[in-house]
Amino acid sequence: MSKERILIVEDTPDIANLLKIYFLSQGYEVFLAMRGQVALDICRKTPPHLALLDVGLPDMLGYDVGKALRASPRTRHIPIIFLTAYGERENRLKGLGEVQADYYMVKPFDIEEVHTIVKNQLETARRKNQSHPVTNLPTAEIINDQFRHLLSTSGWVLAIAHINGFEAFIRSYGAVVGEEVLEFMAIILNETMNERGNPDDFIGQMVVGADFVFTSTPERIKTICEQLIYRFDEGVGVHYNHNHRKQGYIEVSDDNGVLRQIPLMSLSIGVITSQDGPFYDIRELTETAEETRQKAFVLSREQGQKSLYYIGRAH
Repeated sequence: MSKERILIVEDTPDIANLLKIYFLSQGYEVFLAMRGQVALDICRKTPPHLALLDVGLPDMLGYDVGKALRASPRTRHIPIIFLTAYGERENRLKGLGEVQADYYMVKPFDIEEVHTIVKNQLETARRKNQSHPVTNLPTAEIINDQFRHLLSTSGWVLAIAHINGFEAFIRSYGAVVGEEVLEFMAIILNETMNERGNPDDFIGQMVVGADFVFTSTPERIKTICEQLIYRFDEGVGVHYNHNHRKQGYIEVSDDNGVLRQIPLMSLSIGVITSQDGPFYDIRELTETAEETRQKAFVLSREQGQKSLYYIGRAH
């Protein structure tokens, strides 16, 4: 299982290094930011599993960092812990009330107590099942909330992307390497959406399998899909050994023991827009998007392409 990622936002070098060294020693992956904007940039590129925020930062208040995380559909599920010298009642109320932080601690602190609270918050987040255990992308009920929002609005596009051949890849290479593929997909999806999408575009991942969802606007979706496909096809080969890359397929036995040649992994992306509706419930919305994705997969095989996207019936 991948390490849980903690973002430490602290501008005092001694405290920042103490926290970083301690949490690294406890087996976490640690990102360190000494400025608020740096913290937000990290969250846009690689959302952490938890954010540990100071309030008094050189460029903005930690409260504003927390509000920005809560405002974004990509990061609003991340647990936030304030660790700060701002200990007055009004400060606590602001952090817990306005920002909706999960915990508020005042310096000086006991580092083992901080670790206990971090572990508890991470465990609570896992029980809520709000983020994928490998990529930390929003999942489950957060995705459903986003779908409900789409049902009541217009001017949107919804895309479902599936990694073709992922299940066969896991059978050949194992689950641990499969997690690396999921992380690779999450990274390039985040990067692509940051570069080509809108700030409030949504990214999520289904709990089971290798299916990702994202939303944007009609004028941006083609560029997003094209760049995502290019980056996936260019980069996915590094997860295979030299022989498999050279021959372009792996051989995997099916359930009947028959050896099959499975092409290297690719993407099929199905895109629907609000104009493809009206949609009356989440099930109809997702089924239509999945039907469109399957068309992309069929077309890619008919045309001999690796990855392909297909935009729904209104286009």
